[in-house]
Amino acid sequence: MVLALTSLQAARIQMAVSLGFHIVFAALGVGLPLLLLIAEYRANRSGDGVWMALARRWAKALGILFAVGAVSGTVLSFALGLFWPGLMGRWGSVIGLPFALEAFAFFVEAIFLGIYLYGWDRLTPWQHWWSGVPIALSGAASAWFVVTANAWMQTPVGFREAGGRVVEVDPIAAMLNPSTPVMTTHMILAAYMATGLGAAAVYAMGMLRGRRDAYHRRGLAVGLALGLGLAPVQIVVGDRAARVVAEHQPVKLAALEGQWETRRRAPLRIGGLPDPQREETRFAIEIPGGLSWLAYGDVDAIVEGLREVPPIARTRCSCTSRSRRWWRSGSDCWDSVSGSASSPSGGDGSRTPAGSCEPPSPPAQPLSWRSRRGGSPCGVRRD
Repeated sequence: MVLALTSLQAARIQMAVSLGFHIVFAALGVGLPLLLLIAEYRANRSGDGVWMALARRWAKALGILFAVGAVSGTVLSFALGLFWPGLMGRWGSVIGLPFALEAFAFFVEAIFLGIYLYGWDRLTPWQHWWSGVPIALSGAASAWFVVTANAWMQTPVGFREAGGRVVEVDPIAAMLNPSTPVMTTHMILAAYMATGLGAAAVYAMGMLRGRRDAYHRRGLAVGLALGLGLAPVQIVVGDRAARVVAEHQPVKLAALEGQWETRRRAPLRIGGLPDPQREETRFAIEIPGGLSWLAYGDVDAIVEGLREVPPIARTRCSCTSRSRRWWRSGSDCWDSVSGSASSPSGGDGSRTPAGSCEPPSPPAQPLSWRSRRGGSPCGVRRD
């Protein structure tokens, strides 16, 4: 049996596989330098060989992870241009700056990683420790720059469309769009937490196998301290991120949470299967007023539902709730990137930005599903 795929389907699958592979190494590349600095700092302050053993072991792991992450990231950079030429050709002037800055951050990280890895016996202990600081900073900067591009896909600003062309481009404003603060912070904290808890899991497994020495205890302790210590902060940032979605992209919120009906005291659903034909989410455990409270801080707040959206505009939005339930961490990235190749032409012959839920042709009747800021449900502005 031969599986026949369209070019669009093949591109989406390839992009999803590449992103899913790269994000593991990217997250560890952001978080592991911080663990390294903590371990080496303790070793330099105390002269304890156990801390130094941890630092040297993690340095070897970082070198391998960086190499694999660099290669997989290069694949993604080519994929953006090859798979989504419409996105990059039309919107490259708007979102190209963060990608360029990320390249500078990458080169800084590579240079200092070389100094760090080959400087163990060539630099003083504290000189060597300081050579690791730019690695941690540039790794976080790389994540920040790349995520600003995805944040722009959620709340596009910094440009104006006129006559089917993108004009008056302000790449700084595009990079500093309303979604940038929460999305970048959320990603960087997630990388630190995932790295810390992942390292802790490795040493916990060693302890379960009977290796209850100082090396494993400290590896477990520092990983747990980083991962669990940032968890409360991540909860606050995640809550703010959801409120930004509710404020700027009410249709996206409805799709993510399987909310079909516009109502007060909208419930928060745990699980469930969205049914677009029946316009309901079946088999979900509902917490009355939960979604209204999480989105707007008021259990009596009105949450707009997908039934307010003209059916022509639901194509990509209605499937997002399934992605959210089955692959919560990746649905935004999948929808943003994969949607770019199939974004329909607007009324002026232009294509909507990736991740947009804008209809192909705006309906003649007034729309009640605009965002609270007066823009489109996904924040797209047209003139």
